Parts: sequence; C-alpha cells; structure tokens
Amino acid sequence: MAHGVVAYGDRPVLRDVSLRVASGEVVAILGANGSGKSTLIRAVLGLNPLRAGSIALFGTPLRRFRQWHRIGYVPQRIGAGSGVPATVREVVASGRLARRGLFRPPGATDRAVVMAALHAVGLADRAGDPVATLSGGQQQRTLIARALAGQPELLVLDEPTAGVDAASQDAFAEALHGFVTGGGTVLLVAHELGPLQPLVGRAVVVHDGRIAHDGACPPPAGHHALPGHDHVHPHEHSAPGGVLHS
Repeated sequence: MAHGVVAYGDRPVLRDVSLRVASGEVVAILGANGSGKSTLIRAVLGLNPLRAGSIALFGTPLRRFRQWHRIGYVPQRIGAGSGVPATVREVVASGRLARRGLFRPPGATDRAVVMAALHAVGLADRAGDPVATLSGGQQQRTLIARALAGQPELLVLDEPTAGVDAASQDAFAEALHGFVTGGGTVLLVAHELGPLQPLVGRAVVVHDGRIAHDGACPPPAGHHALPGHDHVHPHEHSAPGGVLHS
C-alpha cells in the first residue's frame, strides 16, 4: 500500500498510510480499538475502497489482481456455523474451492489437504461434528483451517485470538508456526499477541489512522497509545518480491 487513505463519509480512518510486506514475513498490525488497524487490512484486500493511494498484491495492482487462491483471509469474530448445519470437515473443505474450482469434485489431494489443515489446528477428532456444536474458539480454529486448506501464500488474520480460550490460542500459534516454517507470509491484526508473539518478526502500530511505529516486536512502550513518535519508515522493511507493496 502506498499513501493509502480510507474514509467513512467525511470521517478519515486511514491517513496517508504506506506499508510493504515481504515474502516470508510475519507482520502484526497493532493498535487500540478504533485506531484503524482492521480497516487497514480490509483495504489491502479491497474490502474497504481507497479514497487515495494505491495497493498492489504480489506485484499486481489490486484492481487487476485475480489470484485470490494465493490469499487466505480469516475475518474478525465471525462464527463458522452461521446457522448452516455443516460439519467441521465441510466448512474446511470449502476453503479448497478457489484452488480447485467450483465445478470440479474434490479428489484425494483435496481430502488429504483438508485433514492436514484440521490436524494443524487440533480439530481432526471433530471433523464429522456439526460446527454449531463447537466452542467459539474451536469455530475460529475451523475458520483458520479453512484458510489453510486453500494452501495460500499469504494468510491475513483479523484478531484471530480475540475472546477465545487459551487452548485455541496455543493451537493458533502452532498452526501458524507450521505455515511460516513452510515459507508462508502472515499479516495479522491483534490487540494483544499472547502466544503468537514469538512468531512475529515485525510490528506495525496504527494510531489515529497513521503508522506510529514500524519495526521491532514488541514495539517500544508507549507507541501503541501516544501520537507524535518518530517512526521507522515502512519501506525500510520491504524487500523485492514482496506480497504487499506500492
């Protein structure tokens, strides 16, 4: 993203934000509630349109980007069941659609990848259970497994551990560790990192719609709350072949 601006009506939410993410990075977007951090990643995915600035994914301008199978997205606090009487396996298998196509029936590879994703989040033993019978944390784990089943190169997570139990947080951390070890790139929004912190190599702190810190994780004390800090220019952390850049 280069010089991105997002506004809701007359209210600016992101103000001249620039961010690059290189392949293989694990980047946490941090900030207080209302700071604009979730708006930032939604803008990256084209879910919140820019008033100004530009976005490119894997070197392609967002308006021309069509390879959505390369990105796995887990939105904020949305139950996996949504009132549909689907099993855990069926929900996770839906993550294969972008890769195999809507009209090709699932094959042995698809089934193996789905089970591997369920193992990664610790839910293989619940594969045949209705999603509605799972706890909130287990439903969130199901959504992460669905994203992993698509075998993305970039995983985008919006507050994946918010309000979930410690066991689910540990399962998230283990699943992300496996994804990153395999060369994956992660962009996640968080209020607190908890067990995910050892995986995060870079923190981007958003305050009042601007980037207040871009660098070490955890950030220096105070950067999450106070405006006006000098911050490292985000381009200093970029590299050729990145997944998100100007």
